[in-house]
Amino acid sequence: MQTKIANFFSSKKFLVVASFLGLYLFSAGASWAIFSYLGGSETGFSLGGLGESRSKINLDLPRTETCPLNGGMFTKIESNIWETRRPIAIVVENHADARPQSGLSKADIVYEAVAEGGITRFLGIYYCGAAAEDVKASPVRSARVYFVDWAAEYGLNPIFMHVGGANDFAGFGDTTKLAQALELLATLGWRYPGGNDFDTTYDSGFPVFWRDYERLDRPVATEHTMVASLDAAYEEAKDRGFNAKDPDGDKWDEDFVKWRFADDSPSSNPTATKIAFEFWSNQSDYDVIWKYDSGANAYLRENDGSKHVDHETGEQLSAKNVVILFVKEKGPVDINKHMLYTTTGEGEAIVFQNGEAIEATWEKDTRTDRTKFFDEKGKEISFVRGPIWIEAVPAGNTVDY
Repeated sequence: MQTKIANFFSSKKFLVVASFLGLYLFSAGASWAIFSYLGGSETGFSLGGLGESRSKINLDLPRTETCPLNGGMFTKIESNIWETRRPIAIVVENHADARPQSGLSKADIVYEAVAEGGITRFLGIYYCGAAAEDVKASPVRSARVYFVDWAAEYGLNPIFMHVGGANDFAGFGDTTKLAQALELLATLGWRYPGGNDFDTTYDSGFPVFWRDYERLDRPVATEHTMVASLDAAYEEAKDRGFNAKDPDGDKWDEDFVKWRFADDSPSSNPTATKIAFEFWSNQSDYDVIWKYDSGANAYLRENDGSKHVDHETGEQLSAKNVVILFVKEKGPVDINKHMLYTTTGEGEAIVFQNGEAIEATWEKDTRTDRTKFFDEKGKEISFVRGPIWIEAVPAGNTVDY
């Protein structure tokens, strides 16, 4: 037995694990120390001209610029800011102990799917809504392969932010190959020093990421404390050569496929005023209700029977469009209870907008192709301008409306 233990501690497998753990502890510790020294709430870098531009944004400015992600209308100042950048995709957790989250109200598009054990997780896509201010997104958590697949829709090498992810770098075989998110990021060419994959356990620390143990004014476990600054992430992306263009001079949106958009057209007699569904039948903490607000022509979100708010603004999360994306579910596929969900191919969907429900189908040919939505006549659906939430619900589940 002693010989086996000695052999393990001298093995390559142990060295890989130890290196990975050491890098994580160093990054987390350094981030916490620096953040604490700076007072806990500031990212510690100068906004320069960005702050000056933002100071000129006000409600009286005309909103003439269309967001290419969700069709929302913004000021010229905001478009001047986002046009120097590329989309950021951030994995944000939804554990009941971590609510309310920070920054989800500023995402242009949000995906929700089960991470494991019926506990859902979000992928927030930020671009236009993050132009007017420095968005703090939290709590950031680990990646899953299906979140990578959805992020890959957003042009050439989007910034992908997370805290570790499903992997088998140590070679223990406890994560099945199809669920290995970090290996997938490496295969895509995102995960390398100076790449567009921003991972706290790999290469990013303060001021991009830090742990805030006082964000919710109550004790929470360490895994619920990671915060990301989008402004700091964009500064880091610029330093790495990933602003609007990549190191080869290619613009992120050269092959980006936009969805179709339409102005508000609320129904005079709305028939889909409450959307209710569950992900897993034994996990009521993650049951979702969207209630239609006719005055705003938007849906307001509830989680586990309570209003789901953004911690930073105190406002209830809302969406102009709620998409039920029915996906095939497989798992748990390994001892770590990882799940798999279909992201390519085709399936059924329901699109809620303007107080009405549209029976639909979805199609996505490859990982980097855009997911498209079509009505019963085969016509591509136009989204109402504004935030879009995509709920990846296991096929066969009931959606009441």
